[in-house]
Amino acid sequence: MAEARKLPVDSLLLTAARIGTFEHQRPMTNASGFFFQRDERLYLVTSRHVLIDEPTHHHPNRIEIEFHTDSEDLAQVRGFSVMLYEDGKSVWRQALDSGGEVDVALIEIDRDAVPDHSLLKAFTPAHLQASDGAVQVGSALLIVGFPLGFQDTLHHLPVVRQSVVASAFGLRFQGQGFFLTDARTHRGTSGAPVVMHDPDGIDGLPWKLLGVHSARLDMASRDKVEDESLGLNCAWYADILMTLTEPPEDEAD
Repeated sequence: MAEARKLPVDSLLLTAARIGTFEHQRPMTNASGFFFQRDERLYLVTSRHVLIDEPTHHHPNRIEIEFHTDSEDLAQVRGFSVMLYEDGKSVWRQALDSGGEVDVALIEIDRDAVPDHSLLKAFTPAHLQASDGAVQVGSALLIVGFPLGFQDTLHHLPVVRQSVVASAFGLRFQGQGFFLTDARTHRGTSGAPVVMHDPDGIDGLPWKLLGVHSARLDMASRDKVEDESLGLNCAWYADILMTLTEPPEDEAD
């Protein structure tokens, strides 16, 4: 077996998590996610349809992710399982807006249950790019995830895809809470963070979090023989995370 190289790793790669969905012990799908921290609370963010998707009868009851546990050997990881239901109720948070369901969900991670010495980086509210912020169309982006479940299987790290902002940032494309990106994506990328480099970034994470990759966008009227796919994708505005992480009313005081 090849030895893991003991090299520094870009902090961006430690924000992402490969998500496996399961029905009890039966593997179902692979997807992407990332960590977000607000105050002292840690969350795993992904697409809502990763956790439940009625049209495809996708109903997992748990997910698995991995944590790196050795800063000198990135091959050392430990699995972490999260049950999706407790007392018959879903544990994730999701939201509605004026356009309907938002395809973003998050689950709070019990910090006491995270393996000791785990290496992870989490975006925070300070990393969010406001949806009314000045981001030019065509701006360079990265999408950090696990297309088709693919990863560096030795070091358990994601891959990145280059992308650009493909619609007017700050506007709700066709009335929905997302903007468009132009990038080559695959199944398994759902839930990946969409980021833009920020040289003034904080906490050793020089990136702005713009969105959460959801799915490829296609036209129902496209002739699938004559016309290629548009190659465009939906990214839900990341400021929805502030709504989803609002503390319960009984804790707000």
